[in-house]
Amino acid sequence: MRFTKMEGLGNDYVYVNCFREKVYDPEILARLVSDRHRGIGGDGLILIGPSARADFNMDIYNADGSRAEMCGNGIRCLGKYVYDHGMTEKTEFTVETQAGIKRLRCILQDGRVAAVCVDMGRPDIGAAVEMAVLPDETVDFVRVSMGNPHAVVWVDDIYVCQMETLGPEMEVHPMFPNRTNVEFVQIVDEDHMRMRVWERGSGETFACGTGACAAVAAGIAAGRTRDSVKVSLLGGTLDIDYDRQNETMYMTGPAREVFEGWTDIY
Repeated sequence: MRFTKMEGLGNDYVYVNCFREKVYDPEILARLVSDRHRGIGGDGLILIGPSARADFNMDIYNADGSRAEMCGNGIRCLGKYVYDHGMTEKTEFTVETQAGIKRLRCILQDGRVAAVCVDMGRPDIGAAVEMAVLPDETVDFVRVSMGNPHAVVWVDDIYVCQMETLGPEMEVHPMFPNRTNVEFVQIVDEDHMRMRVWERGSGETFACGTGACAAVAAGIAAGRTRDSVKVSLLGGTLDIDYDRQNETMYMTGPAREVFEGWTDIY
């Protein structure tokens, strides 16, 4: 099977072009290729295929083989892949995901995609919730959906926020029957936040595009941020902009191809 390794701010995935490859068991394949010791290594597997409703289809599988509805960094890399590999001549096109159809705009440099802006859709913001996660300990968070589930936790410092303990506890809490992504967010000022993320099915990752959108949406709703915010993650910075007129979030950030290869699937 031919594959391409790509990353957006360190959030790395193994991509398979299903216009020319056949994948029969993506759940098992995701676990095999994501293994950083015996596989290619990555946060998951992304399949690029045809769509009857959009220009392309994106199927996402986490490192543990579970399916994800949407991935912000992943869809930016898909945008780079299909343009740079000559699958489209358009710099603006649509991608069907489990969270709906997303519109992409590729930003070129020297004829290749350097960054991608994605219309991430309307955020669904819930009320603040208190959850018991450990013996005699609770955590306050805000539920946000970007087509996939998020729990936004406000912290004073992302580096001393007990993410390694709270993240896995919150991910599998009964409050989230399909599990959840957990964002630990530090407000720097109205235009800037820092964030670490515990990603459902993958553990801590360097970045999460949908999580950055969820954090900014929660920040705007709470009056903590403006409508345009830089989100600093472990892997780099995303620009998140909220269009109030259309009630949609735009995410802009880089995408990079790491290498191509062939692998035997057993």
